[in-house]
Amino acid sequence: MIALVVAAVAAAGLLETARAVPPAAAAEAELDWTSCPAVHGVPANVRCAAVEVPLDHADPSGPTIELLVSRIPAREPSQRRGVLMGNPGGPGGDAIAMFSQLRVPDEVRDQWDLVAVQPRGLVSGTPLKCSPISGSEPEIYTAAGKLNRDRCARRTPGLGSTLTTENTARDIEVVRRKLGETKISLYGISYGTLLFGTYATLFPKRVDRLVLDSGFDPSLVWNALLDAQTPGYKARVHAMMAWIAGHDHIYRLGTTPLAVYRKWSDRVSAEAGVPPSLVAPPAQVGDVPPGLRAVADQYIAGTDLTADARARFENFAATLLTPGSVQANSGLLILTQAFAPDRNSWPVIAMMTAGTTRKLAEPPPAVLEAASISQDMQGAVLCNENQAPADPSSSLAAFITGYVTADPFEAPGLIYRSGMACAGAAPLTRPIPIRNRGLAVRPLQIQSVGDPQTPYRGSLVMRRQMDSHLITVGGGDHGQLGRANRPLDAAIAEYLRTGRTDVTRVPEAPITAPLTKLPAGLFTGVRVR
Repeated sequence: MIALVVAAVAAAGLLETARAVPPAAAAEAELDWTSCPAVHGVPANVRCAAVEVPLDHADPSGPTIELLVSRIPAREPSQRRGVLMGNPGGPGGDAIAMFSQLRVPDEVRDQWDLVAVQPRGLVSGTPLKCSPISGSEPEIYTAAGKLNRDRCARRTPGLGSTLTTENTARDIEVVRRKLGETKISLYGISYGTLLFGTYATLFPKRVDRLVLDSGFDPSLVWNALLDAQTPGYKARVHAMMAWIAGHDHIYRLGTTPLAVYRKWSDRVSAEAGVPPSLVAPPAQVGDVPPGLRAVADQYIAGTDLTADARARFENFAATLLTPGSVQANSGLLILTQAFAPDRNSWPVIAMMTAGTTRKLAEPPPAVLEAASISQDMQGAVLCNENQAPADPSSSLAAFITGYVTADPFEAPGLIYRSGMACAGAAPLTRPIPIRNRGLAVRPLQIQSVGDPQTPYRGSLVMRRQMDSHLITVGGGDHGQLGRANRPLDAAIAEYLRTGRTDVTRVPEAPITAPLTKLPAGLFTGVRVR
């Protein structure tokens, strides 16, 4: 989610904040740094510590919960400028491994302690644990929000209702005090932009630098955001198939996006027992049969005109006629949707479609449990603070795509847009309206044109609210940190060092993943959107 979306600084203020931050003052309470739990898969140089925070920040002397904090010390202590705190998104993204999994620019790695606070409700703290769902429970269809809220309250009473962006932001303030830092800098990706925008709104005097990487329109929280992502995801898969077609010398799947789609669709059908309902990419001249080249324009127009309806009908009919078979049974289909935002994952889809790679490994039990907790935590946050009105007129489409055809592209947006996802679970809070309330340094915002998860147009709303300096990136990837994009990395480092950058546009990052070999440690079915 989310998987599963800035003005000039006064000269005096800029000069003051451009100086290196002195070493941290004495912490409020010494943190006990030790090795991190194995489930996070981090190297030995990442150290972790447990921090207690109030369950209810309105009652600071009441019950507490535990959070995990990770830290990678600045590589050059003599150059240390302070703490850069990160959040990878979600809600529900594992923060502990963020800075060890991404290629942080060397200058940033040298000068900043890289710290991440695991959001409340996730593993290695006080996790949200929920009773399993029985497939026979009628509330799945009529009151899914209530069902989820109740099953979590049975196992972890009192925790689920506290899972909000504001509470997580206030948790970060507790951690700042325990680190002994007067100010902290923040790097948020996707949902992390809303989280750190909320922190900056609540505690503007505690913010040094603020980077908003892949922001979105906060007014879409949450029913409308997943629906806004749907067109971008479909377009992104078409872009993926065009990229694969452009590498036909490697994958041998065809020289047009439609030719690749047909090979991909055949493999999805073989795995699931039914064809996918995703519309095919537009036809090109290369797709016209040789005998019809004289009427190529008419052939292409007819193919494109009926493509969407044909795919939906063929999937729907096959699903009804083949009990027990749904398209979501195809691992290739699910990973195509999950990997679409990241071009470094496109070679995996190409290899799977071509049948040139082994089956992806199943995750270890601890990783599966962490993923399940993340999904439940995400659902709790979305329903707890949902502010977008439901559209009941889309309920039938939501039911069909969610519970009949299992369409991973259409179902998430429709289920939330219709109100089915949070049915019976009214919002418990109103999110903090994020604003730039006198930040000493203008935030930096980074957005990629074509990003399906945080559409560019919606990101401009966050830009206005936070008064950010915007850098536009080509390529459409979601999340720009760690992509070996040298011009962008230099701009990020410059901003963190000086508080400003004049860069406004950079090209897309290179694809750094191997084109014919699976990345190490790749598992199926553990992504949080």
